[in-house]
Amino acid sequence: DEVIRKRLLIDGDGAGDDRRINLLVKSFIKWCNSGSQEEGYSQYQRMLSTLSQCEFSMGKTLLVYDMNLREMENYEKIYKEIECSIAGAHEKIAECKKQILQAKRIRKNRQEYDALAKVIQHHPDRHETLKELESLGKELEHLSHIKESVEDKLELRRKQFHVLLSTIHELQQTLENDEKLSEVEEAQESTMETDPKP
Repeated sequence: DEVIRKRLLIDGDGAGDDRRINLLVKSFIKWCNSGSQEEGYSQYQRMLSTLSQCEFSMGKTLLVYDMNLREMENYEKIYKEIECSIAGAHEKIAECKKQILQAKRIRKNRQEYDALAKVIQHHPDRHETLKELESLGKELEHLSHIKESVEDKLELRRKQFHVLLSTIHELQQTLENDEKLSEVEEAQESTMETDPKP
């Protein structure tokens, strides 16, 4: 592990760039010291080949770098969208809580009004009393429906918020797994390049 770690530190991303540069320097020195024209031409061709490999590796690295920048921008955009969604969910939850409080206040007021009406009318007419009780029962039922609807909405928002947080957690886990997998693949590629070929 220590050898691989040092090799990666020296080699950059594990693509063999330092080895290619060393080969290029050695080829240049051999080319300078070459005696015959054929040997010099051969060394010259090797240098061109090594240079093209270095240029290709550099181009590939630049493309990967640009791709990583675009991915980071994309992840930042997704993160901002998720933050906006969370803020919207918080606002909706706060609004639902206000509606629940208002519905409770209305229900309490109506109950107080009903109690006061009974105290004021000591001996009300039976027909009027039945009408009033029926009306109050409908109103109470309506308020109960409103309360249930608001509570259902609040529960739905809680579930949506939980799903949103679970999705964020899964996304973070996926990103961490991708990074680990990428590191393992790079380490394997580096090991394969450093192993002597038969």
